[in-house]
Amino acid sequence: MAEVRLTEDCMRLISQFESLTGAGSRDCVIDERNDRLIFVVNPGDMGLAIGKKGASIKKASEVMGKKIEVVEYNNNPEQFIKNCFLPAQVITLTFEGEPGAQSVTVDVRDEDRGIAIGKDGKNIFKAKKLAQRQHDIADVQILQKQTGESDPLSGE
Repeated sequence: MAEVRLTEDCMRLISQFESLTGAGSRDCVIDERNDRLIFVVNPGDMGLAIGKKGASIKKASEVMGKKIEVVEYNNNPEQFIKNCFLPAQVITLTFEGEPGAQSVTVDVRDEDRGIAIGKDGKNIFKAKKLAQRQHDIADVQILQKQTGESDPLSGE
């Protein structure tokens, strides 16, 4: 199990986020590069974090002055990584290597590839950072399909 060390800033942000949304949070990443805060919320608290029609997360974003993204925590590394990529649909995950130096290759539907990577790679960055902090996974990569390779799930 990875050990998450929270800075004073992160603890303050988690406390503020929890009081604004009512959702419990176990981790916070301050992503300066993409000007956002990423919170890992407790299992079952995703609805509270987002709120009706996104009201809670919008309010928290306005008060905290940054875009906020949330990922629901899961003890199972496979499910947690799938949660990191939502709304992209993950087809398969392939784990390689020893714990602590483990890497994961993620295969997503072709139509979700852009969502999984994100603008300037911000979604893959989020998945890598959170997988490392929460499950001690060294690297997360998206499977690159060879051109001309057919996808067995698409029926081509």
